[in-house]
Amino acid sequence: MNFFTENEDLKFILETADLSYIIKMYENNFREGDACDYAPNSIEDAIENYNRVLEVAGDISGRIIAPLSESIDTEPNYLQDGRVIYSQPVQKCLKAFCQAELMACTISREYGGLNLPNFIFTMLVEIISQADAGIQNIFGLQGIGTVIETFADHKLKEKYLPLFASGKITGAMALTEDEAGSDLQNIKLRAEENPDGTWRLNGVKRFITNGGADILLVLARSEPEIKDGLGLSLFLCEGGSSVSVRRLEDKLGIHSSPTCELCFNETPAYLIGERQRGLVTYVLALLNGARLATAAQSTGIAQAAFNEALAYAQVRKQFGRRIEAFAPVAEMITKMKVAIEASRALTYETAKVMDMSAATVKRLNSENIESTEKKQLRRNSKRFERLAMLLSSLAKYYCSEMSIRVTRDAMQVLGGSGYMKDYPVEKYYRDARITNIYEGTSQMQILSAFRGILSGTMEKYFHELSCFDFPGQQSALEKKLQRGRKLLSQSVDFLNNRKDSQAVELYSRQVVDMATEILIGYLFLKQSLRSSRKLKIAKMYINDLGPVFKMRASYIKKADTACLKNYALIVNRI
Repeated sequence: MNFFTENEDLKFILETADLSYIIKMYENNFREGDACDYAPNSIEDAIENYNRVLEVAGDISGRIIAPLSESIDTEPNYLQDGRVIYSQPVQKCLKAFCQAELMACTISREYGGLNLPNFIFTMLVEIISQADAGIQNIFGLQGIGTVIETFADHKLKEKYLPLFASGKITGAMALTEDEAGSDLQNIKLRAEENPDGTWRLNGVKRFITNGGADILLVLARSEPEIKDGLGLSLFLCEGGSSVSVRRLEDKLGIHSSPTCELCFNETPAYLIGERQRGLVTYVLALLNGARLATAAQSTGIAQAAFNEALAYAQVRKQFGRRIEAFAPVAEMITKMKVAIEASRALTYETAKVMDMSAATVKRLNSENIESTEKKQLRRNSKRFERLAMLLSSLAKYYCSEMSIRVTRDAMQVLGGSGYMKDYPVEKYYRDARITNIYEGTSQMQILSAFRGILSGTMEKYFHELSCFDFPGQQSALEKKLQRGRKLLSQSVDFLNNRKDSQAVELYSRQVVDMATEILIGYLFLKQSLRSSRKLKIAKMYINDLGPVFKMRASYIKKADTACLKNYALIVNRI
């Protein structure tokens, strides 16, 4: 089974996406052809390359990783002399990626990478996550190489990027500490500069994905007198004798991905980029990519669970009928499928915006640009940056919540069998459960997206999406979305006029849900211009939203803060 070629919706997304501007920018208008024999020489050639890469990843995922998924789950990684040793199944998966030269997807060809845009890398993340979400966590951390290429000095690039490209090393991002999870400004790990310009790191990091990696990017406090995020810088260090893994966390799911507690003891390190920009520039940019990857991972897990549930419903009989013939089961399966395609539409819209942002910055930094174009590029760059931050939060929130819901419903379709380890659905449910926690909890994503909605960024994007020339049926559906936008705008105005910040935050989820539902409605409408099947999905999805919008708007205007006023009494604290 090939997890790309057999996923019709994923292929539809790629076939209908207009990536021409992104491809031209990533390929420097195809000037690399003479210097590199595997660089594309046209947009069509680039698309063909992307398809080949996706097919290879789809084959590895279906033929190698998925069959190993059960043993990956049950055969743990282990500690030996303070170092993480991957289990044999995990090693087989990583070896397959190395042999296929897929360990440097987003690194430029100068260092042996594939120079893929976020859009295609995100597809790889989804495909691999469908096979095993934990393996994807290790695979996805190759994005650390992209951070090094973007922000590190030339010497570090020359030393480490070819090693990433060859698959000889893996990476990890060491951010979280006991008192600094969502609040990274509270990081305590110390960085002290040596006379020769190198640094030493001392302290502890916790919940570090793939913490036993060869290369770590570490967020540390370089300015002890500055207590907030401006006192933090980003460092590169090698895993070794001065970085010990104190423990491997015993987790509910994603067992193939080792989650570690790390102790740094006079660890030699190198500064990445400039001092004091570790959080406010480098990590925040990285977090957008991490949120997008989690959205794709969530979608892949949900797709795997859906496939299992559908296959079971088509053969399982009760009362002489296949259970998919029962209306409540059919409704559940249909809504699972629509939710997955909604998540996929949102995920790849986000990936495209992030690529537009990156491509615009790349063009802005190139030479021989006229002042008029430069001014327009700067405006576009700021707009894409704001939109990317908003959409990455929306995608991470919506897709992770969707994945938990779909894997739960898949277990329900299988009934008692789904609860047993004889079927993989219980594993999908366990793996999905982390997605709305790590890389920023759903509550943090809601607050982040909420600010973008209140600022008007979302409404401006809705206006752009509504400028399509929708024909008859789509036009009627778009009018329903306009009514939803009006209710959303009224709700935003109502909250903007409230002086109680806690009360405003209390209703942020309703606002974010409305905005996300409207956005997905527009994305389905765009897709329906290319597919009669998507038009049916758009109708069902948008027609269901009318009563939901009214309910959410009424709930917001009710402005009931009883849960805050009576918190201490209700939870027995007085």
